[in-house]
Amino acid sequence: MTGSSTPLAPAAFRYPGHGANAGIGVAICHGFTGSPLSVLPWAEHLARQGFAVSVPLLPGHGTDWRDLARHGWQDWYRAFEDAYLELAAGTRHCYVAGLSMGGTIALRTAARHRVTGVAVVNPGLSFYDRRVRYIGLLKHIQRTTVPLQEPNPTASATEDGDYSLTPLEAVHQLSRLFRSARRELPAVAAPALVFKSATDIVVPPSSIELLRKGLGSRDLEVVTLPASGHVATLDVDAALIFKQSVQFFLRHAAAAPPTTVLIDQPATSTPENP
Repeated sequence: MTGSSTPLAPAAFRYPGHGANAGIGVAICHGFTGSPLSVLPWAEHLARQGFAVSVPLLPGHGTDWRDLARHGWQDWYRAFEDAYLELAAGTRHCYVAGLSMGGTIALRTAARHRVTGVAVVNPGLSFYDRRVRYIGLLKHIQRTTVPLQEPNPTASATEDGDYSLTPLEAVHQLSRLFRSARRELPAVAAPALVFKSATDIVVPPSSIELLRKGLGSRDLEVVTLPASGHVATLDVDAALIFKQSVQFFLRHAAAAPPTTVLIDQPATSTPENP
């Protein structure tokens, strides 16, 4: 099912769908510094249910950490948008989904296109920034940031990116993406399903409040993930995510008109100032 002959190599995931659910597409976006490997359990579960699934590999991700600084957030967004548009063109109903930063990109896509719905796990609209420290009267800014490890991780390690160092410019790009997504939330009209870990030391609770206040859609369901932190969701809480998302996709596909890809919708973003 994967687009790679080496199971652990970061690569785009595609599945054409089969059976009664083949006309329902789900485009999934992985998170910051990650790759399709981080959402592979979700993608493979949906494929087994017959859904058409697409998970692109975002530019600069899944390889050397220095590649992150060679691509901006608009490159990441466009890569996912292109994957969504391709999937939507071949399915009757098409959803966007994502994990962490991928959830942010999915929400922005939902603001710009008539998706059937959006399902996201721990979406980021703000984040804890621990690169800045005050030591006495001095302000210390780290040139790189070290992503925090979960206290009780249970997900197995993968080769989807180097988590030990993240270029500062890439973190700035992440912040710009979050600001852009917050501005576009009122344009999201599709039903939304949000999974939020009870213990999340990466994305603060304020992200959910920003989502509740800004989202244009009144059809918002928030599901608490009781057992996982930010990134281990598709391991310990996988069963809950799988069950609830499949029900969400089937329910709204049955009630919604076919997805229409808007040819007059701009597929690219205009540069924004920090």
